[in-house]
Parts: sequence; structure tokens; C-alpha cells
Amino acid sequence: MMASARTSGLRRATDVLILGATIAFAILWLLPVVWVVAMSLKPNTELMRSTAGFLPVPFTLDNYIGLLKLDTVPRWLMHSLIVSVTMTILVLVVSSMAGYAFARLEFPFKKTLFMLVIAGLMVPEQAVFIPLHTMVSGWGLHNTHFALVMPRVAVPIGVFLMMQFFRSVPKELEEAAAIDHASRLTIFLKIMLPLSVPALTTLGLFTFIFAWNDFLWPLVSATKADMYTVTVGLASIQTNFAFSEGIGAVMASAVFASLPIILLFLIFQRFIVAGVAMSAGK
Repeated sequence: MMASARTSGLRRATDVLILGATIAFAILWLLPVVWVVAMSLKPNTELMRSTAGFLPVPFTLDNYIGLLKLDTVPRWLMHSLIVSVTMTILVLVVSSMAGYAFARLEFPFKKTLFMLVIAGLMVPEQAVFIPLHTMVSGWGLHNTHFALVMPRVAVPIGVFLMMQFFRSVPKELEEAAAIDHASRLTIFLKIMLPLSVPALTTLGLFTFIFAWNDFLWPLVSATKADMYTVTVGLASIQTNFAFSEGIGAVMASAVFASLPIILLFLIFQRFIVAGVAMSAGK
């Protein structure tokens, strides 16, 4: 009894320490975010004297109003939305089909192809920028949505995530459907895809976040201001803002670009946890 009580007490103490460490790290991570938000809500005259403090006192929305007055900002937002949504849909289609094929189908050179897919995780994206730029430029596709989307459709981690999920689904479900004369396509569309909603949601959110935050490739491909995404567009005006509008406007642009992603994560965070847990087979 005493040994059991000691073990239980030690376990509780360990849980409290882990929880305390998690809260401490969360606070450390949030402090810069709170500081950026506070600076974006302060007048630039105040920020010229000091950027210290986590409370927006005095409070103003002038930095955001000035940002929204720019005619190009709505266009940049629309480009980012088009690119992010299109990329997310295509990645979900390609990754789910490829993941199901690797998890359930037998075909020649399956292991070799899967190793090539996984090898894609080890190739830095910067390593393919020059050949990719040359290829897209040769086709005359720069400054188009096609060029911004298509190079990002093949996502090895997406294929791996969906394959792990489909492997965790009992084969008996597919066998029962096959007995009822369901085709492989019917099984995939009507059984496997509905079951994979948590994994698809997780992959979709990660893809959307990556597409929205992507900077390097849009910077290379979109050379005209009219085709900038929101990340490239806001970065292009930050230097001018820092001199003419002040650091508060720069911080407001950072918050403005991050807000959609934060809202998406807060809304769908339970799907992210469920998708990762189910894909890991837990």
C-alpha cells in the first residue's frame, strides 16, 4: 500500500512538473506575439520614445486603418486565398490517392517508388529553385496562379501521412465492401475517404498554412506587384512603412498577415490532434 501510494504521488508530481514546464514554454512563446500585437496598437509617436511594454497604452487603430487604405492589399489577399485554397485541394486529392495506393494496392516497383517519395523529404526546396525557375520561365508561366500552385502540389509528407492513416483502417471494412461487389474506386470514395476526415483536415490545415505563409517561391515567381501574395506584398512595403509610417505599421502588417492562420488553427485544432493521433495509429 505504501509503495503504491508513493508511486501514485511520484506520478502526480511528475505530471505537475510536466504541466508547469509546458505552461512556462507556452508563455515564453506567446510573449513575442503579445509584444508585436501591443506595438501594432500603439501610436508611432509613443513607439519612437520606447518599444517596451506589453500593454497597448495609449491605444490606437491608426496603424491598421493606414494598412487597409492601400489599394493593393485586397488584391494580395485574394491572390493568397486563391493560391492557398487551390493548393490545399490539389494536395488533398494527390496525397489521399497516392497514400491509399501505397497502403492498400500492390503494383510493380512499389517499394522503390515509395523510397523515392520519402527521399523527397530530404531535398531542400531551395535546391530546386533554379531548375524550377528555369522551367517555369521557359513555359512563360511566371506571374500566374498556375506557377504559384503547381510546384507545391506534390508533398511527400502528405503522402506519408495519408498512407499511415489508411494502414490503420481495418482491412475487414474493405473486404466486406468487396463482398457486396463494390469496386476499388467505390471503396476509396465511400468508405476510406469519409473515415479519413481527421487526417485530411490535418493535412489540409498544414497545407493551407504553408501556402499562406510561403514567401520564397512567390518572391521568385511573382515579379509583378499585381501578382504578389500577401506575404510578398507586405514585405515589399515594410521598408517604406518603417520610414514613413513607423514601426507600428510594420507590426500591424505582421499581425494582419498572421490573423487568418491563427483563427484557422483555433477553430480546427481538435481536428489536428485527432488526425495526428489516428495517423500514428494511436
